[in-house]
Amino acid sequence: MQITLEPVDLARDLDLLRAWVTHPRSAYWMMQGATRAEVRAEYARIAADPHHDAWLGRVDGRPTFLAETYDPTHSPLAGLPEVRAGDLGMHVLVAPPTGAAVPGLTTAVFGAVMEHCFADPAVQRVVVEPDARNERIRAKNLAAGFVELREVPLPGKTAMLSICTRESWSSSRPETSADHLTPELMDRAQRHLVAKALGELAHERLITPVAEGERWRVEAGPSSYAFAARRHLLDHWVVDPASIERVRDGAPARPDAQELVAELAPALGIPDQLLPTYLEEIASTLAAGAWKLRHRRIPVAELVDAGYQEIESAMTEGHPAFIANNGRIGFSLDDYRAYAPETGRPVRLHWLAARRDLTQLSLAAGGTEAGLYDGELAPEVRDRFAGRLRALGLDADDYLLLPVHPWQWQHKLAITFAPDVARRDLVHLGAGDDDHHPQQSIRTFFNASRPERHYVKTALAIQNMGFVRGLSPAYMAATPAINDWVASVVEADDELRRCGFGVLRELAAIGYTGDAFHRTAGPSPYRKMIAALWRESPVPRTPGGEQLTTMAALLHRDADGDALVTAWIKASPVDAATWVRAYLRAYLRPLVHCLHAYDLAFMPHGENLLLRLRDHVPVGAFMKDIGEEVAVMGDLDLPAGVERIRGEFPDDVKALAIHTDVLDGVLRFVAAILDEDGVLPAEEFWAIARATIEEHAADHPELAVAAASYDLLRPEFRHSCLNRLQLRNTLQMVDLTDQAESLIFAGTLANPVAVQR
Repeated sequence: MQITLEPVDLARDLDLLRAWVTHPRSAYWMMQGATRAEVRAEYARIAADPHHDAWLGRVDGRPTFLAETYDPTHSPLAGLPEVRAGDLGMHVLVAPPTGAAVPGLTTAVFGAVMEHCFADPAVQRVVVEPDARNERIRAKNLAAGFVELREVPLPGKTAMLSICTRESWSSSRPETSADHLTPELMDRAQRHLVAKALGELAHERLITPVAEGERWRVEAGPSSYAFAARRHLLDHWVVDPASIERVRDGAPARPDAQELVAELAPALGIPDQLLPTYLEEIASTLAAGAWKLRHRRIPVAELVDAGYQEIESAMTEGHPAFIANNGRIGFSLDDYRAYAPETGRPVRLHWLAARRDLTQLSLAAGGTEAGLYDGELAPEVRDRFAGRLRALGLDADDYLLLPVHPWQWQHKLAITFAPDVARRDLVHLGAGDDDHHPQQSIRTFFNASRPERHYVKTALAIQNMGFVRGLSPAYMAATPAINDWVASVVEADDELRRCGFGVLRELAAIGYTGDAFHRTAGPSPYRKMIAALWRESPVPRTPGGEQLTTMAALLHRDADGDALVTAWIKASPVDAATWVRAYLRAYLRPLVHCLHAYDLAFMPHGENLLLRLRDHVPVGAFMKDIGEEVAVMGDLDLPAGVERIRGEFPDDVKALAIHTDVLDGVLRFVAAILDEDGVLPAEEFWAIARATIEEHAADHPELAVAAASYDLLRPEFRHSCLNRLQLRNTLQMVDLTDQAESLIFAGTLANPVAVQR
């Protein structure tokens, strides 16, 4: 079950809270018979109290419990000798059941509230004071590691004062944090990943399945894999996981993704010294798959009208082409639960004060340092941070403020950069006040407390999908200027405006370079560990009545195999062909236009593009991740600070910005889903895609020369392979400064939008 907490909103939650706190089962809450006005007054008082907070808890999105947290030194417990700094008080009320009781619900809720309390590193103990007569909740407290100290008189009750240290909570937790690692769930995860591996390795021509009647067979060393599959255009394989039968050394064996990779290692070309790293990423991907099967079984019917972040955290596949796509090497199990986007847990970013003369802050045109920080941090937070510096005898004017991932502070910065912290070149200021949601890219965060505030992208020394996810201060120095230029091009183009196409600008970038690693001769990942950038939020730019979603959602199937794109089409007022035309007008046509008009190419995969839907139909799109993943492939005049994005590409590679990144990287999956679901035949899907390109050409005869040079409708194109890149070097998949030279090709693919010649 997915459990989240959010601040109580009286305008929304009042009647719900009153029903809960006045229910006969809630007698110990001491609000029996309270009127609506009395409940409103009580929670308005809590909202106004800086030392007391009320939280609405949801289980799988449904309001299920009420929690309160408070500072015991500003409560009726103040003055008791047992109360100390670092304590946090807590109350929790699970809503009265409306149907059959859910086994384990109260325990799960209690655990989530305790984790919420201890998410603040300043909290060392949780304090509770239940009515001494409430034997049931006292038993729950003891099971969670609380120690009962003594009875104390409080207003309206005699309370049992109890405390639970961080250590006691950790040691008392039931061994359910790995409850997803069961034979049944792992078998499903294995079959899913083996099916994906067989399909994508066949697509990249690393293996060649042999037809045997209505089934296919692949020989892999001592094992043989037989399976049912359907082949679509672009040599796209859809392998049925349930159909896979493996025989090893003549005996039946369970499908196993790690063993499949090891058996195929000679054919896959994985260097011997890197094979263990790749196998670890496979294991982590399997663990994530099993966790999602247990804890993220959200039917697509619940996502059709869901909000942006609900959809974001419901995604379960990761990158559609990469086999090892949930590596996250470096996260512990607790880290996974705290920071993986699919767990939906709110995260509070930590902040460093970084000495100004050792730190570079780059701002978009018209931006100011004061404007950036005033927009991102509340005055009381800025005052708290300044007070921390004053307490150390430091001048806040000598520092810039830099957000960091909590994991990065705990595991890297406080250790690997200990001398910098000791010198006060870096000062840990603690957590901010805003809750953030990690996005699918792991290191990027959406502000859940104030959605109008910027995304924050942080450096994270986690190995994931072929890269350590750091950020280079030197590389990012030009990021705001690049974004300014790209945004100016996009916003001034009438065609792009008509398509509803925009970019989310990265408005500021910051990086610290005062460490020993920046004083050494050569580049290294250690130079990419203390940096961040801010990207504008899509929320203020999304018109009312529209739904915002990651484009990755178009490739999402739930645990029962139902596709979200199919559900959206069925919920829309238009037929499937009309829906696809609208989608490709919002997605494909703008990318073709940017290529033909400006030789401008994006990296438009599912994570990098947000769709806007109205009545479940696409009406526009936002591109993001501009600074790192945009290129100009021609001689267009560029400002001096933007010249970095100009690339030298062979003519037969330039068109791959559409052929590989759009047709093969995204649309082959969408087309196959719609075809498999009987929603739209693949041939009709690709005919609409071809018509989208042709209609753009007809509307823009002035771009005919550019269109001819790219020749997007050619009969075939070079087959660029992603898994081959990762398998060649699992530590650094490509050189970001020369991506064209990093590409690996496997012949050609028949172009599904080709014109018959």
